[in-house]
Amino acid sequence: MKVHLIDGTFELFRAYYGTPPRTGADGAELGAVAGLMRSLLSLLAQPDVSHVAVAFDHEIESFRNQLFDGYKTGEGLDPVLYSQFGPAEDAMRALGLVVWPMIEFEADDGLATGAARFASEPDVAQVVLCSPDKDLAQCVSGRHVVCFDRMRRRLLDDTGVWARFGVAPASMPDWLALVGDSADGIPGIPRWGAKSAATVLAHYDHIEAIPDDPDTWQIKVRGARALADNLAAMREEAALYRQLATLRIDVPLAESLADLRWRGPDGPSLATWCARLKDDSLQRRTDELAARR
Repeated sequence: MKVHLIDGTFELFRAYYGTPPRTGADGAELGAVAGLMRSLLSLLAQPDVSHVAVAFDHEIESFRNQLFDGYKTGEGLDPVLYSQFGPAEDAMRALGLVVWPMIEFEADDGLATGAARFASEPDVAQVVLCSPDKDLAQCVSGRHVVCFDRMRRRLLDDTGVWARFGVAPASMPDWLALVGDSADGIPGIPRWGAKSAATVLAHYDHIEAIPDDPDTWQIKVRGARALADNLAAMREEAALYRQLATLRIDVPLAESLADLRWRGPDGPSLATWCARLKDDSLQRRTDELAARR
């Protein structure tokens, strides 16, 4: 079997910017929620999709904000989009999906924890992390744990991580620490770019293994002296940035593998949502999918 773990926050953002607005029966804007429901129903219609969980950033900030003041916050987030965070979780439960609402942690931590846990199950042939987030590339393991960008239909396995980033999955937190990640507020180390970081980490794997003296580097990199000097001066910052970029795999998720099997919607809850969205087609489509199981 395959286990599909969905980045619900990303999917909600995608639905918000790609779906027409829709006012619910109660007057609230619910276009993104409606788009998200249709998107997940399309996923459930695939013949190899049977075990699913959806992780959300229930709170915008996480433990990482306590570690670094510059880490991403909800500042600038469209309030109309933010107002649909809670309803999106409820709508996924109505579809009968397992929902992981992250408060102390982030959605990516929930996905990483789920991948680490369920990949070890003997009946699981593959864990599919449905997200384009490059942070999740660190979870990839051969073709057993892969990332899948549903929008671009792009699958990222171990070979794909090497081709795209130039490093092994285990080196991705180091790569992000050196290069930086503007989406998460990680500034990176000055002068280090994607190419230089890939070249050095492809040989040394991790930041602490990179010598301070570039004359001892066993690879040739343009501007090595400046790169080495900047890293040497910012070892503590680099270690912090890597900690920020490293996904946690100890999130307390209650569900077992069996709990992730989709068995159909929560009938009364889905009926309520259909009425709220003024869309009976969601009920019909969900029932049709459930009947095939």
